[in-house]
Amino acid sequence: MLELLARADEVGRGVALALLAMSVASWVIILWKGWLLQRAAGSLPLAVAAFWQSPDLEAAPRRAVAMDNAAVLGPLLDVVAGLDAEAGRSLGVSGDRHARMTRLLRDALASSAQRLQAGQVWLATVGATAPFVGLLGTVWGIHQALAAIGSEGSMRIELVAGPVGEALVMTAAGLAVALPAVLAYNLMGRRIARLEADLEGFAHDLRELLAPAGPAR
Repeated sequence: MLELLARADEVGRGVALALLAMSVASWVIILWKGWLLQRAAGSLPLAVAAFWQSPDLEAAPRRAVAMDNAAVLGPLLDVVAGLDAEAGRSLGVSGDRHARMTRLLRDALASSAQRLQAGQVWLATVGATAPFVGLLGTVWGIHQALAAIGSEGSMRIELVAGPVGEALVMTAAGLAVALPAVLAYNLMGRRIARLEADLEGFAHDLRELLAPAGPAR
């Protein structure tokens, strides 16, 4: 690969460096997301169980936060304390308690989902574009090989085989970058969907718990 880069021109080097950067960034995200989702899958059931096993609503958030190692349940737990917080006269604290509770829970779910979804867009982008970036390097390499044949004025196999073979390496490199990103995106997407479903279920149960404390006016 280093020899290929040494012989390549500016365009070829740019394509190779772009693929390298995409690969490194993808693997960093894959390893980080794998660690985060593993922690979330293990700690979320424990945090939810700690919440419902607490003796009262005051102790429940503290016990749940202590078990929430991935910090995905925290925004929902903040709703318990933030529902009755009066930060002055504003639209955020006015109106029906049930409406405020629904808004706070919706915002909390969005915050948790944003943490779980972090990096997914990059993986999808790499999976969709890396093969075409590699193909660009291949097309450019073949173009350079044909230009060399034209300038040489004769058709010899050694003028074609080496440059074209090296150019095709770019296509393989693009696929090698894209495949891990696509697989990780799909596998992590399924796990994220399960975690989001658990969070939505907890939000629904939490709303039912808090609703009797403040009937609608």
